[in-house]
Amino acid sequence: MNTLLVELRTEELPPKALARLGEAFAEELRAALARERLLTADSRLTWYATPRRLAVSLTAVRAQAPEQTVSEKIMPVAVALDAQGRPTPALMKKLTAKGIPLAAVERFERRMEGKSETLFYTHTAPGSSLAAVLQEAIAEAVRRLPIPKLMRWGGGEAEFVRPVHGLIALHGREVVPCTLFGLHSGRVTRGHRFMGAGELVLERADDYAGLLRTRGFVEPDFAARRERIRAALLAAAGAEQVLITEALLDEVTALTEWPVVLKGTFDAAFLSVPQECLILTMQSHQRYFPLLDANGRLLPRFLLVANIDVPEPGAIVQGNERVLRARLSDARFFFEQDSKTPLAARVPRLDEVVYHNRLGSQGERVRRLKRLAAAIARELNADVALTERAAELAKADLVTDMVGEFPELQGVMGRYYALNDGEDARVAEAIETHYRPRLAGDALPEGNIAVSLALADRLDQLVGLFGIGLVPTGDKDPYALRRAALGALRLLLERALPLDLMQLLRLAHAQFHREQLTDSAPLDVYQFMLERLRVYLREQGHPADAVEAVLALAPTRIDQIPARLDAVVAFQRLPEAAALAAAHKRIRNLLKKAQGADAQIDPALLAAPAERALYDVLVTLEPKVMGLLADLDYTGALLALAGVRAPVDRFFDEVMVLVEEPLLRANRLALLRRLHGVMNSVADIAELAAAA
Repeated sequence: MNTLLVELRTEELPPKALARLGEAFAEELRAALARERLLTADSRLTWYATPRRLAVSLTAVRAQAPEQTVSEKIMPVAVALDAQGRPTPALMKKLTAKGIPLAAVERFERRMEGKSETLFYTHTAPGSSLAAVLQEAIAEAVRRLPIPKLMRWGGGEAEFVRPVHGLIALHGREVVPCTLFGLHSGRVTRGHRFMGAGELVLERADDYAGLLRTRGFVEPDFAARRERIRAALLAAAGAEQVLITEALLDEVTALTEWPVVLKGTFDAAFLSVPQECLILTMQSHQRYFPLLDANGRLLPRFLLVANIDVPEPGAIVQGNERVLRARLSDARFFFEQDSKTPLAARVPRLDEVVYHNRLGSQGERVRRLKRLAAAIARELNADVALTERAAELAKADLVTDMVGEFPELQGVMGRYYALNDGEDARVAEAIETHYRPRLAGDALPEGNIAVSLALADRLDQLVGLFGIGLVPTGDKDPYALRRAALGALRLLLERALPLDLMQLLRLAHAQFHREQLTDSAPLDVYQFMLERLRVYLREQGHPADAVEAVLALAPTRIDQIPARLDAVVAFQRLPEAAALAAAHKRIRNLLKKAQGADAQIDPALLAAPAERALYDVLVTLEPKVMGLLADLDYTGALLALAGVRAPVDRFFDEVMVLVEEPLLRANRLALLRRLHGVMNSVADIAELAAAA
């Protein structure tokens, strides 16, 4: 057993995919060798990925897998042997095809498989050799990589994410013969393009990482290189704050082999431009890390990650500063030019921007949002005029030069331009924050003007796209409707908005031309949102059975759901809870399959003492529960049900519900239907008995 090293040396790999490619290559190769039993329990995997290589190191890899006992199904006895027990021609043909000697028939084992007796051949098979397996294992691992786009190079037919120039397959000290993309495996790699010592010859597979670090000036371990960059950034920042995003850190890690952090500066005059623009310019275009003061304000300094260590890095810093100056000048030009035209003057141009070819322009959408947001604002006692103004201007920054260059700044730039135009601060705030939450865990907008606009934006998107059939399927959600649904639900829940979701969806539907959308769109969206809500509530730690009990009633007041969940949890602590849940489930099942449950209760027909007792308790319980519900005391309403357990148990012990006499049967079903309504007032507690 020895360490196995496999390396593909390539031209520069796509940086945003590098880590994913490195992990996938390693895992695919590990799985292929594990299937052939070439790995031991002590085998350890390390994957490497640099801009110009993918590599895998596996310790304790066998050169030859151990023998194994194989039990092979041959065929049914009735087909394999004739009446005298001699091999049939069918069996002889099968044995020849499998290379099994005829004499082995005497050692065949007979076993029952299903209803027929079957012959099995048990024998010892030699284990696979690494030399025989590795070629196909590497080729299969390459084929299964998550490569977004393949390319060809030279005059051959080989296809990979980038041209491949070297292949190592080294087991201990021995080269394992393999061929890939026309290359033969060897033991030679290369280090840094400028700092490395040219060709590096590996004596042993275990020498790989150390040799690259000491003579190649390459840190091959992606995770180690990433943390090295993070530590260097923090050290270079000193007392200042460095803005590190994980995505950018991954990208510069994928672009460097021997990272060195340097500090640059830019003209402080550029700070007159909104800092979001400057930060995005540095991060997106230049892959720099901005520096901030203790209050989070941008400083005229930045950190860059170079891929070379030189004694005098001044030329590198100056070159980057010169490029950044041009980029920041563009950003300042965009901002100054945009500021010359008020947002309100840009609104008519939205009629020229297509929102969706079946749903019209952004201008039409803005007019829908204006009506819908205003209606929501009235319900929330928000300033309707300011809400309408915010909705009117909400998308105007889409036709500015800055957002055209940086789509990520939509809303952010709208706020700056609105303030520059002298708009009310609440309008400007709503323009920016109506996009929140953008991502899971993101902050929600503050104030009912922004909340009204944010909710209108998502409901219009959901109803419109569902109404033309663009429903998410599987893991495909190109219009981010799951995120829109979750955002709307979080607004309703976390801002405790006293709004009926179904009414809001119908109102959103009414803003479209009737022929644009299907009539079922509001209900379809509601059901979709209910599923998202189910997942969200479970992720928040609410018990699954409590969630099912509350959502089974298809509630439309989302703001009341937390209190209902708390009530169900409190109810479950009652000693009567399990029995009441089981009884409620029994009632629900009876009402589902029985006729006559819509009749009214006739007290004169309550002949049995047990049904009279249940009716008397119900008459007292019902107004009490309704009063508690009116006060939104859901916990009190459910706890009040404890008193009904004894009469319910007695009823089912002593009373036959589905009797032959139709009036009596209908009256008893009516009694149960009324009890069912009271017990269902907060949650479907029958769901608490579902497991039973």
